[in-house]
Amino acid sequence: MTSAFASGLKDPGLFVEKAFIDWQWVASQSNVTFNVCNPASEALVGTCPESNTEDLNDAIQAAARAFPTWRSVSGRQRGRILRRWADLLLDNKEDIGRIITAENGKAKADAEGEAVFAASFFEWFAEEAPRIYGDVVPHSSPTSRTQVLKEPVGVCGLITPWNFPIAMGARKVAAALAAGCTIVLKSGGLMPFASNVMATLGEQAGVPNGVFNVVTALTNTPSLGRLLCETEISSHTLRKVSLELGGNAPFIVFDDAGVEAAVASALISKFKRLVQEVQKYKIGNGLEDASVTHGPLTNGVAKVSQHIHDALDKKATVLLGGNRLPALGANFHELTILGDVDDSMQVTREETFGPLAALARFSTEDEVVRRANDCDVGLVSYLMTSDLARAHRVSERLEACMVAINTGVVPDAAAPFGGVKYSGMGREGSKYGVEEYLNVKMIVTGGINTAHTAHL
Repeated sequence: MTSAFASGLKDPGLFVEKAFIDWQWVASQSNVTFNVCNPASEALVGTCPESNTEDLNDAIQAAARAFPTWRSVSGRQRGRILRRWADLLLDNKEDIGRIITAENGKAKADAEGEAVFAASFFEWFAEEAPRIYGDVVPHSSPTSRTQVLKEPVGVCGLITPWNFPIAMGARKVAAALAAGCTIVLKSGGLMPFASNVMATLGEQAGVPNGVFNVVTALTNTPSLGRLLCETEISSHTLRKVSLELGGNAPFIVFDDAGVEAAVASALISKFKRLVQEVQKYKIGNGLEDASVTHGPLTNGVAKVSQHIHDALDKKATVLLGGNRLPALGANFHELTILGDVDDSMQVTREETFGPLAALARFSTEDEVVRRANDCDVGLVSYLMTSDLARAHRVSERLEACMVAINTGVVPDAAAPFGGVKYSGMGREGSKYGVEEYLNVKMIVTGGINTAHTAHL
């Protein structure tokens, strides 16, 4: 039976209200479900299984059974499947965008853009899969030879967030599959349907049975996460861990920066610009109005309000916005710009993750670098300057694993994404991203008789 929401899609079959285990769409063994609601209208979008540890164990066992076969598939063949997957994501970007808007609240353009972004990872890693090279290392003994091989780590447990419900999964899934690993994906509890689309299209692309599994849960998320971290199905030793966590990215504009470039880049990366430009944006429900540029918050509207009130109590000023928008719905907040912000305020110490731009002044290069580094996260920093020497100098001093100079665009399938400090460990995307899913094995062969002895 097609749901009311699915009937509005070009392909209603993309909207699946089940978990995906061992190539079957299944309910939870407990038969418990949870509701997924549109954060803009709070209307019911659909329901999904509240997967429990028994369901997760079934998925892990399926992935373990599939691993020996999948790892033996050539990199070239794995790449062909990933490439078909990329094409299917692009072919269905409108439906994918509509699903993301419904469960996540993103505006239409951003949601469809995320589908394209997700496809870029499958395309990139389709090209990396046949290029996972080893080495031949010269041995110190003339009668020995050393080979270095790269092998898949095994079954991978992937946990994805809510902010990019399909792209963050794609960045992990495509790399792991390219490496020859099999997967159990725990989708975001607030928005499981985008991950289910990925599984549906994986079926169509030709991914074999058990290679890719998806469990869905909201309330049981902590117990499933714990089991994914503790299971020893793929190894009875220490396991590799890659974490992409939070940040609180500074956007530094020096007085020699081009104003237009700084404004445009800030808009792309952190939604900040001149007040008159921000006023051109439109807030609303992206399912009902394609001209909407900013939708509701999926969660965290209370934190945005808290950061604003804290800043105002400490003498910040409101340049734009500052209030919730209850007339639109419980999860809407005005696009807000604060001035006179200082480092004592929560907005500079914590990640807001909402439509809030906080403007602070600085006097010297040394000062702004010190202030930017005075935090326990280090994901990305932005730097706007026309001074080439300063660009090199400051980018090298900033304690972040990604620095954007004169641009607001950071993520790209070909570029490594990750952080330092409490922003995580490991890298995603790029040639470095596939390394997270590989072990390095050394093979040494001795007793090789040389043809003749060298005389020195």
